[in-house]
Amino acid sequence: MSSQDIPEENLPAEQDATVAVADEKHPFADPGLPPHEHRIQDIDERAAKRSERTVALLFTVSMLATVGFIASYVAIPHDKSIFVFPIGHLNALNFALGLTLGAALFCIGAGAVHWARTLMSDEEVADDRHPIAAEPEVKAKVMADFKQGAKESALGRRKLIRNTMFGALALFPLSGVVLLRDLGPLPGTKLRHTLWSKGKLLVNMNTNEPLRPADVAVGSLTFVKPEGLEEHDHDFQNEIAKAALMVIRLQPDDIKDKQELDWSYQGIVAYSKICTHVGCPISLYEQQTHHALCPCHQSTFDLADGAKVIFGPAGHPLPQLRIGVNDEGYLEALGDFTEPVGPAFWERG
Repeated sequence: MSSQDIPEENLPAEQDATVAVADEKHPFADPGLPPHEHRIQDIDERAAKRSERTVALLFTVSMLATVGFIASYVAIPHDKSIFVFPIGHLNALNFALGLTLGAALFCIGAGAVHWARTLMSDEEVADDRHPIAAEPEVKAKVMADFKQGAKESALGRRKLIRNTMFGALALFPLSGVVLLRDLGPLPGTKLRHTLWSKGKLLVNMNTNEPLRPADVAVGSLTFVKPEGLEEHDHDFQNEIAKAALMVIRLQPDDIKDKQELDWSYQGIVAYSKICTHVGCPISLYEQQTHHALCPCHQSTFDLADGAKVIFGPAGHPLPQLRIGVNDEGYLEALGDFTEPVGPAFWERG
């Protein structure tokens, strides 16, 4: 439908398209605003009603998506997985929450944009502003004062002063760079290494005794520290924050991840106790499901499947420590972690 098909009394009033003419005072003529083109919604109430219904539909879909978000959170088990082509297997709860929340936000945004583009006023309005430039007399006085100041400073004639001043101004910021040294020593590779190394015994943190395989029962959780680290050491807190370990014994047939099985000893696996979200200590273990839970933000790791994240905000699995048994029958580390423990950082690799 065009404006020719609409009765003249239904058409909005036309804008004044007066164009100014250039003169000596205003060398650039004001081009004015182009003639306003009316949208179909401006001249046809039926089209406006259709846009109104479209906006209302989008907002209604957003409400339904929000209800779906709440229902998904309540009804879907957190350990259920589904296959989504072509992505693959996904956690059903995370997929449903992301889909419904994304739909709710998208429909709110799309409804607001459609409302603004089709129903709100779209006429351009020119608002004149006062000249920014200073009066010629003021400009002349400023330039005269600047030239007089430059002449009185003798900066052009006193080259020695000028050059040394530039040198002082250039070197002075280096003082601030030197002060950055007080932020602390550079970390180097400390974030990538712990006290664990080949031959270090696994010591029970409760009994302070080395562990034998027989000391770890199936389904049990034991917290471990490296041999030689004592609580009275001045750097104990810093070192245990990286080296804290939890040892769990599983049935070898229950271990799904091949590397986890290869790095274990008779079903005994050792994982970092430090959560990969923000570094909280993991302390809750569910024997039947082999899940470890971080109490801070509920990140959940499957210790029977490479400690993969199955719920929560953690971004990657817990690092595993490769272990074995020495000649005396004690559990020992076969090296350090192969990746940094705890939360990810910018050089994680």
